Amino acid sequence: MRRLSALAVGAVALAVAGAGCGGGSASNGGLASSTARAARTAPSSASAAAATPANVTAKETNPSGDIPDNQAYVAYAPPRAGYSVKVPEGWSRTASGGAVTFTDKLNAVRLEEVAAPAAPTIAGVRRTLLSQLARTERGFRAGTVTMVARHAGPAVRITYLARSTPDSVTGKSRVDAVERYLFFHKGREAVIRLSGPRGADNVDPWRIITDSLRWKR
Repeated sequence: MRRLSALAVGAVALAVAGAGCGGGSASNGGLASSTARAARTAPSSASAAAATPANVTAKETNPSGDIPDNQAYVAYAPPRAGYSVKVPEGWSRTASGGAVTFTDKLNAVRLEEVAAPAAPTIAGVRRTLLSQLARTERGFRAGTVTMVARHAGPAVRITYLARSTPDSVTGKSRVDAVERYLFFHKGREAVIRLSGPRGADNVDPWRIITDSLRWKR
């Protein structure tokens, strides 16, 4: 009788242990299933980023003072001058004191021709012209004086900073980057002054203009 009771107790213990293990497995299985469902339904960060469309229609803008790449140019011959040069099409034109200036917003192209006994040199410009510019250009700060090659021949290129003409409305002026080119031909000197806001990237437009100069005689 005692042996039968011991076997019954052992059977009950095994049944309880089996029920405990089975309950744990069911609980873990439910947690795993919930996690898998959440992973399937939650969008990934990569998918969310891909779902955001790029603004491909955004309008391209140029920094202040940059001349657009699609700017057109037309040939212009200053009155009584012995040369012609391409200038930006559509810019406003004014004449004063024998010089002609083309302007648009913040940039300007000034053309002038003067008598000269000889071709300009780097040494001569440094010796005389720089001091003249310091007296006539507001806020003058000297840059470089170099010789450059252009289609019409060699030219002295002078770079410097200067204050712009004050705005007619605000009265304020800005710092301009100026490039002045001196071309010589048969006792005449063509002077091309190019100016725009400091920091503007107008390397290509300035090259188009200065490389377009043609002597008429």
